[in-house]
Amino acid sequence: MSRQDTAPGASAAIGAALYSLATRAARRLPRDMSLTSAATLATLDRTGPRRVTDLAAVEGVTQPAMTALVRVLEESGLVERRDDPSDKRVKLVCLTEAGASYVRARRQAGVHAFERLIGKLTGDEIEALAAALPALRHLAELESQDREERKR
Repeated sequence: MSRQDTAPGASAAIGAALYSLATRAARRLPRDMSLTSAATLATLDRTGPRRVTDLAAVEGVTQPAMTALVRVLEESGLVERRDDPSDKRVKLVCLTEAGASYVRARRQAGVHAFERLIGKLTGDEIEALAAALPALRHLAELESQDREERKR
């Protein structure tokens, strides 16, 4: 099915459903830290060590706010600052093992929450979701690319 074959309004309806699901999922997460803190840890897990200025741009906060957030995460033992091997004047923010473990546990809790809900769906609904997996993965890739392009 091409985009031209899609029923009018389908993109908006799909977007609304995905947005609703994402916001509900975010509300279910543990409230042990701010969403920006958790997102920063997830970014570091996904992309590796980053400069504070890069993290601020990716997370959509000011550099001073990110500096303060990194300080709190550092005091909590979730991140550490290391020298950039390519430029000794620069410090990179890196996940510690505790930070990586936190991200994995948080991600797994989200996966388990959805597994429980998916278990309540009909077989046809589960098949429909399974059939949509390639499109959902591609959508996630497009979102990542879009985020990187907007940051430049």
